[in-house]
Amino acid sequence: MAEDQTVRQILRMQVIRSIGYKIIEFLAWWEDFQKRLFQKKKLVVRTDYCITMDRVSEHLWDEVLQNKDQLDEWRQLYGVDPQPTKEFLCEQPYLVVDTRHFSEDFKWRLLAHFDDLDDALDGLLIKSENFQALNLLLERYRGQVKCVYIDPPYNTDQDRQTGKFLYQNAYEHSTWLTMMTNRLSLDAQLLHQEGAHFVSTDENELHWLVSIIMGYGRKYHGLFTWRRTRTGGHLSSAFNQLSDYVVVSTNPSGNQLFGGKADPDESQPFVKASNLRKELRFPAGSIEFLDKQSGIIPAGTKGTGANPVSCLTDIEIVNSKNVSEVILSGPFVWTQQRLESELAAGARIVIKRAMSLNPRFFRIPQGHKPFPSLADDHFPVGTNEDGSEELESILGPGHGFTYPKPVLLIQRIVQSKSFFDKNLTVLDFFAGAGTTAHAVINLNREDGGRRKYILVEMGDYFETVLLKRIKKVVYSDKWKDGKPQKGKGISHFFKYLYLEQYENTLNNLELPQDLERQLTVGWFDDEYLLHCMLQFETQDIQLLLNIKQFQDPFNYKIKTQEDNEIQERVVNLVETFNYLLGIHVKKIRQFEDNGRLYRAVLGEKEGKNIVVVWRTLRDLNENETALRQDQQFIEGTVLPALMGTNKRPDELLINRIYQISYAKSIELQFNRLMWHSNQLNNHNK
Repeated sequence: MAEDQTVRQILRMQVIRSIGYKIIEFLAWWEDFQKRLFQKKKLVVRTDYCITMDRVSEHLWDEVLQNKDQLDEWRQLYGVDPQPTKEFLCEQPYLVVDTRHFSEDFKWRLLAHFDDLDDALDGLLIKSENFQALNLLLERYRGQVKCVYIDPPYNTDQDRQTGKFLYQNAYEHSTWLTMMTNRLSLDAQLLHQEGAHFVSTDENELHWLVSIIMGYGRKYHGLFTWRRTRTGGHLSSAFNQLSDYVVVSTNPSGNQLFGGKADPDESQPFVKASNLRKELRFPAGSIEFLDKQSGIIPAGTKGTGANPVSCLTDIEIVNSKNVSEVILSGPFVWTQQRLESELAAGARIVIKRAMSLNPRFFRIPQGHKPFPSLADDHFPVGTNEDGSEELESILGPGHGFTYPKPVLLIQRIVQSKSFFDKNLTVLDFFAGAGTTAHAVINLNREDGGRRKYILVEMGDYFETVLLKRIKKVVYSDKWKDGKPQKGKGISHFFKYLYLEQYENTLNNLELPQDLERQLTVGWFDDEYLLHCMLQFETQDIQLLLNIKQFQDPFNYKIKTQEDNEIQERVVNLVETFNYLLGIHVKKIRQFEDNGRLYRAVLGEKEGKNIVVVWRTLRDLNENETALRQDQQFIEGTVLPALMGTNKRPDELLINRIYQISYAKSIELQFNRLMWHSNQLNNHNK
């Protein structure tokens, strides 16, 4: 009897083990399949552009003036009363035209006036979950972003109470860490070799954040601190914290955090003593002594202890000798002309040793080496209350966005990194209310720079706060109660995208017909289900990329979930493929030949010219005459318009059927690049 029970127990355990293996196999596959779907590059669902009137071709002005939706938006945003005259547009050069109010044809005619579209663009906004957006941007911006600033959720008690992070307390840190780790693994690939990375945080996750950064091999430089509130903090359940932090790091190969090559006239800022004029005068208040290692505090100075010592009297050099009260000896390495030009530009002179006049300078507020405290008496950066007041002054009351960062805070961060490079790109993939774009626009307005921004945000306030804010601050730099004051506008041009999301990917899975039929009739035993689903996994191109729809690429549709309803949307295959290829878009043109629509792109990558030609394939299948005419039109009209006469691109890509011998298939490249996954490194496995 005992032996029979033992045998039954063994058999039962073998059955359980067999079932367990199948369950484990199924769950492992299903998890991997979901991961692959999540990592798939997402389609661009919608693309639009915002551009100030001064950059719109006058040939399009009549259409702008006749567009009721655009005029209504101007009334709402700017409080203007649009007049149906070109004189009105000339008087209002910084009104922003949004192509969402116009036809697709208008958009292509607008873009046809640019011979280097990506260079002309000042910014890029993406409405998307930020992992998906970074994943799509990889090939286009790999190693090109010199400044990353992000303000991720702080993972505070309030975050959990308000639903920003809904998870068990036992997993709260791991969930936050996973979220940050996955995204930092992507932005690390976008960061330039000499780029700098800034992350806002508070005390909740500070030590974990630094651990992640150092775990990726980045060079950790330290923290900036700033006072986040004038009235005391209320987010901590322990005690009020008045300060927030900005964690600063660079790539390990980067040599400088804030440095860079000076402007040409400053490339050799110091001259030898033999070249100096005999007379030199440093005005009072222009000098501070930071290092008193000599033990001598000069006469005519003020300061005690570790505080900087300020010079209260002029320092005068006559016949190369110091005749002032301040105890200094040479060599004196500045010319009077250089000194005066730096002081006129707002410089303060810093002397490292009291016994020698060997000055270095930093500018206020343009200093490129800020002290560990971002805020000081010379250049305050504001508080969260200031950020809220700024946003209310621009958008008016009731905008619904809480705790925006003050724009001066991000201005100083971006300014410090862009001191020597006013054309760099700034990335913020927790864009929130769009403060980073506002900061970049303000800096460009002040110094004429061409800094660009890339912002990613998925919240509903993308339209109501972020997009609206940028349109407004472009028009004027001064606002009150949502109305523009007499301020200064700026010429501006940016693009904004909407991406397919993971949930939409699931909605667009298409089962192979045999599997769909078999599941319908109930063939659902374990082995068959596993076999079918494993087969299902390998058919990526049929599951998620409907090649049949490439017959009419300008009407490619996917199912999207909007307002709890499944709707069909036309996606932008042209824009999606540009990002999959990672090309710098130079020209984008639209053509028509005998009723057939063509859209073509000229791009550059790694020194090569790449042309992509899309067109409807109606009547091309097995029609030799139509194919020859198509070939002649592409080679005789499309390519010359993009490249010039008798020039051939290094690579030509065309959708589906074609007769050009050196062309390649868009579809094969599209599918390969859509599934190409190199964003997760070993830290995530």
